[in-house]
Amino acid sequence: MLVVHVTELVGVLLAAGSARRFGAHKLLAELPNGEPVGLRAARNLVQVLPDSLAVIRPGDKELAERLAATGIELIENPDAATGIAGSIRVGVSARSDAGGWLIALADMPWIRPVTIRSIADALRAGAAMAAPTCGGRRGHPVGFSARRQSQLMSLSGDRGARRLLEAAGPDLCLVETSDTGILRDIDTPSDLVAFD
Repeated sequence: MLVVHVTELVGVLLAAGSARRFGAHKLLAELPNGEPVGLRAARNLVQVLPDSLAVIRPGDKELAERLAATGIELIENPDAATGIAGSIRVGVSARSDAGGWLIALADMPWIRPVTIRSIADALRAGAAMAAPTCGGRRGHPVGFSARRQSQLMSLSGDRGARRLLEAAGPDLCLVETSDTGILRDIDTPSDLVAFD
C-alpha cells in the first residue's frame, strides 16, 4: 500500500466574521491574561504552522496590525458578509498549491498547539481530512489534504466545511484529545472567563 506523506501544510485562520452576537469586535476583546482573542488563536496556529495566513475583513486595520505581529500573512475577503465558506475559499485559493490546509477559527483561542500539531500530523501521514474529538464531540481545527481542494472551493454559506466532514465517512481521521479548547468558542463577553 502506498503511503502519502504531505509536508507542505498551510494554516488558515478564519478571522473575517461579523461577531453580531458579541456586540463588539470579539477578536480584539481581551482574555483574562490581557491577550486579544484573535491574537492568541493566531499565535497558537503559527507556533505549529509558521506558513499560515489569516483571512480578515477589508479595512479591519486594528486586527490586521495585531495579527501581523505574529508573522501570519493577511488576506482580505472582499465578500466576508457571505459567510464562513467564502473565507475558506479565499484562504485555500491564496495557497492553492499547498499539500493541505488546516482551518482554524480565530474565536477559539484555547486550542492547544499540541492539538493543532496532531491534526497536522494526521494530514502529513496521509489522511484526507482530520479533526480532533474530545469526549465524543468533534471540534476544531479541521484539516484537509490537497485531494479535497475542489470540494473546499465549492463551499457556500455559513456552515463552513461542516457538510464535508459530516459526509466524510472513513475519509475523516478523528484524533482523540483531552483538549476541551477544541469545543469552546467565544460568542458573548461572558465566554471570556478564565479557562486555561
